[in-house]
Amino acid sequence: MDEEGPAEQESWSPVHRERSQTSGSLSEGSGKKRKQQGAPGMGQRGPEPQTSDDKEPCTKRVKPVAKTLSGSGPPSAKVTPLKRLSQSIQRSISFKTEPRPPGYVPPSRAGGCRRRSSKLWSETFDRVSEELSAREVKRQEVIFELMQGEQQLVDDLNLVKKNYYEPMLTLAILPEAELREIFGTLDSLAPLHQDLLGRLMGLRQEDGTVPELGPTLLDWLPRLRAYESYCCHQVWAKARLDRRKREPAVGEFLRLCQESAFSRKLELWSFLDLPRSRLVALAQDLVGLINRKTGEAECRYYQQRLSYPDGAPRHPGIDRSSLLLCHGELRNSKGQRLHVFLFQEALVLTRPILQGEQVVFQVQGPPLPVGQLEVQDLPDGGARLGGALRERARSCLRVSAGAQAHTLQAADAFDKQQWLSRLRQALAPRPPVELDCSLGPLAALRLDCDPPMDHT
Repeated sequence: MDEEGPAEQESWSPVHRERSQTSGSLSEGSGKKRKQQGAPGMGQRGPEPQTSDDKEPCTKRVKPVAKTLSGSGPPSAKVTPLKRLSQSIQRSISFKTEPRPPGYVPPSRAGGCRRRSSKLWSETFDRVSEELSAREVKRQEVIFELMQGEQQLVDDLNLVKKNYYEPMLTLAILPEAELREIFGTLDSLAPLHQDLLGRLMGLRQEDGTVPELGPTLLDWLPRLRAYESYCCHQVWAKARLDRRKREPAVGEFLRLCQESAFSRKLELWSFLDLPRSRLVALAQDLVGLINRKTGEAECRYYQQRLSYPDGAPRHPGIDRSSLLLCHGELRNSKGQRLHVFLFQEALVLTRPILQGEQVVFQVQGPPLPVGQLEVQDLPDGGARLGGALRERARSCLRVSAGAQAHTLQAADAFDKQQWLSRLRQALAPRPPVELDCSLGPLAALRLDCDPPMDHT
């Protein structure tokens, strides 16, 4: 033990050994630690004289020898071009390069998508909704949903541009010409829907209600022609994207984007196809909404044009009806021309007359309640019409309710089938009819991981 002491002391002495600054700092730190612990056989020797290096605090952070001495330790790993590209992509979408724990979800990029609101109109404006009828609340919910859908679509269109198109162009992942082929005229759709959103928001009153929506939608609809070039180009756009995303650089970029929070785990094509899908749903619902609103307005118009004989009461079934299912000219058994109205709850036979400068429809006999109505398809020649000659007629049908019965002749076989179809449709059992302005497919059109809503 005594023989080993001097040798070890000489080995760790800072004045007898030449070394680089980094390795010397490491050796000196280790030597002082051993001296403090007491090496074997060195207990009788006095302390060594301190140098200026010994006065440095022992907590000084030093670099490992393997990282500073040339030729020592394994060489650093080679950074491939793909890895450099991956790191650039990560930085471009605000990823951090340090290791992440399992289950780590990267933070969303600043300016990315906002949390989707799921509040209803009645929850947002609860005080006002308590004062409205259930039917009007439902109407306001539909308009509110339309506004939310437009806001979300605008957000997603801007997201595609900022998080996909611009990074792929900046990092030269694909040539600009190919990016234009894949993204098409997507950039022109955001201002279109932003315009609709601004118009809708301008209609909203201070209490949150929107009094009238139809004229605004009809005025905006011609702008949908911008979709013509975008939708027609999607076949080639998807084929190009499917082919290019098999390449390492493109595939890696799209994978990183899909793993990020802003994408909500959706592929790029889900964003590119969203405008077309929303257009189809929006167009279908707008057509249905416009048809129903037109039918409701037409019903009110003719209800106001009915003229009752003196002392005859108004039929409650006519006033309760909100839709006019069918109306047109038919002849009665005497060959007289009648204008027949099929409301939701009553079949009304009238004769048009001129009252001042306005045409009104004079009711001929009590209206027939639809709930008691019976319809019979008469074969050609099965009825005699036309007064004294009583000639056999074609395209005839019979309607009756209680003690009333009328034989009516249509203009031709096609007109007769149209009347029979509408009459049978009115007689079909169904739940109470109310104005359904809902945009069901729009509610199911979501860009998230939740299952679609069932509106069947």
